Amino acid sequence: MTAIISIHSFYLFKFRLHSFSTKYRLLLSTINRYLQLLRSKASMVVKGKKLQKKPSRKEQSKEFVSVKSKKKNDILSESDMEDEEMEEQQSLDGDEGENSGSDLSSDGDDTFAGDVLQGSDDEEKGSGSDSDLDSDDSDVEKKSRAIDDEKEREEKEALDELQLNIKEQPDEFRLPTQEELEEEARGPPDLTGLKQRIKEVVRVLSNFSSLRQEGATRKQYIEQLKMDLGSYYGYNEFLISSLVEMFPPVELMELIEAFEKPRPITLRTNTLKTRRRDLAGVLLNRGINLDPLSKWSKVGLVVYDHQVPYGATPEYMAGHYMVQSASSFLPVMALAPQEKERIVDMAASPGGKTTYIAALMKNTGIIYANEMKEQRLTKLTSNLQRLGVTNTVVCSYDGRELPKVLGHNTADRVLLDAPCSGTGVISKDESVKTSKNAVDVQNCSRLQKELILAAIDMVDANSKSGGYVVYSTCSMMVIENEDVIDYALKKRDVKLVPCGLDFGRPGFVRFRERRFHPSLEKTRRFYPHVHNMDGFFVAKLKKMSNSKGVPAAASEVEEVVEEGSEIEPSTTENPEAEICKPQRKEMLKKGNKSSTTVNGSLKRTNEEKPEKRKKFKPLPREEISKAREEKRHALREAKKKATTKETKSASKKARPGV
Repeated sequence: MTAIISIHSFYLFKFRLHSFSTKYRLLLSTINRYLQLLRSKASMVVKGKKLQKKPSRKEQSKEFVSVKSKKKNDILSESDMEDEEMEEQQSLDGDEGENSGSDLSSDGDDTFAGDVLQGSDDEEKGSGSDSDLDSDDSDVEKKSRAIDDEKEREEKEALDELQLNIKEQPDEFRLPTQEELEEEARGPPDLTGLKQRIKEVVRVLSNFSSLRQEGATRKQYIEQLKMDLGSYYGYNEFLISSLVEMFPPVELMELIEAFEKPRPITLRTNTLKTRRRDLAGVLLNRGINLDPLSKWSKVGLVVYDHQVPYGATPEYMAGHYMVQSASSFLPVMALAPQEKERIVDMAASPGGKTTYIAALMKNTGIIYANEMKEQRLTKLTSNLQRLGVTNTVVCSYDGRELPKVLGHNTADRVLLDAPCSGTGVISKDESVKTSKNAVDVQNCSRLQKELILAAIDMVDANSKSGGYVVYSTCSMMVIENEDVIDYALKKRDVKLVPCGLDFGRPGFVRFRERRFHPSLEKTRRFYPHVHNMDGFFVAKLKKMSNSKGVPAAASEVEEVVEEGSEIEPSTTENPEAEICKPQRKEMLKKGNKSSTTVNGSLKRTNEEKPEKRKKFKPLPREEISKAREEKRHALREAKKKATTKETKSASKKARPGV
């Protein structure tokens, strides 16, 4: 600050000198040199003070006041000196002017010398400040080095502690013993421990050959995983076992975690009354944040957040949209209804799919919306009226009896969204985790098989634009999906066709011990963890002919096989041939009925047509192996009896000689 103040005073002095006569101009060159020196020194001082703390506002105000007072005193002293010099100049003659000029110059030199001396003092002070700055820099360096050393020491201690913890923990995960499991069962559940153990078991199963515990089998790890998942997420044993059989461990965890989160809220635009763009603009203005659902849907909207209830807006009341899950769009898209067709929706309530079909048909043709439960009819009819559907007939019958009511081979397309166990919508209904068992799923499968046969019987194979049946469920069980479609392929003259959906996983062609028709890969499965929608299954069937049932010859062969399976094996050398003998005899008897004896020779009558040769269907390997085992057991028993008889007879013969 002293250097800056001195610069300012010199500038003032320079201005005063420049205003006087030319005799003082000689001093300007020397002053300019000195000012350059002071500027360089001031820049060095400013650079050094940047490292120091800035003074407070009070200190700055005090310094500013002191500088002002100093400047004022300097100006007054300079003005006094100037007045004295002017009086001396007026008193002297022109001849003595040079001497006076020399005197003044000498005086100026004296003042300049004083200033130089002051400058030297300032330099000494500046050098002192420089030394202070050097000491401050050394202190800062020492402090920074100390901080760096402390940081390095803390990092080293943390690393040592981490290595110690790693050494304390075992490298490989070990399954808990029976005693540990019993102790856990007695106390409250340790959720953090269960979560960690689930992760470790999944990690081991993903690389079982290198991470498994010595002597432990895969079955033990899977059983432990089932137990932990059931207790942590609240699933019963049947459902968690079914999911473990369907998915690998890593994907199973993704699926279960997806079930714990809600699915996105989706809306379907009613194209009978509005367009999606117009509806989105109106709802955005009402405070509902939404976007188009996806590329595969032209009418869907997904809601992110909302400031007003989306189910009570004026647009909802006017029937401009329907709150509907994204997975419910898929069966209607697979059905692809055309205008002026005759369509049957076998399980219509609450009306989301029915109204979507009516919108695609533009209220033309006719739709039969059936709902067996009467208490759900009010919701169905209200949605139909709200959305402006006028081509629908609502009825309430058992779906299995619909062919008798509507007639066989009368519909162009049939949609069967079959009642199921609901294992794909656990995120909506968590009671499914514990309420469903194997008996419930088996009953659903039996009902679904009856319903799909009724749906096929209603479709007209000769329809110019239709002849299709779409089967869908919100279940993930194979017995409710692929097993039902495979049953329909065996019982009716139908074939699977592509669903027309560009995404989704293909259905199972084989699952554990079951083998299905190869065309089942045309079906589609949808999962929450993959497609971010409810678990769903969709299959599309094309009816090839209106013939009902299977040919008579095939049914007779099935009956023969069933009868042959009940015959007990004999003790002949070839059990397979012995088991097949009754089948051959029965077929020969049936063949003899259609023949007559003429002159000792067999001749077939002209009225009766020759029967087709029936294919021989061998018995299952399990029954054949069982028959062989029983035969071997009988032979062993016979040998034992024979040996005992021989020993007894030999002992009797040996007694008289003794």
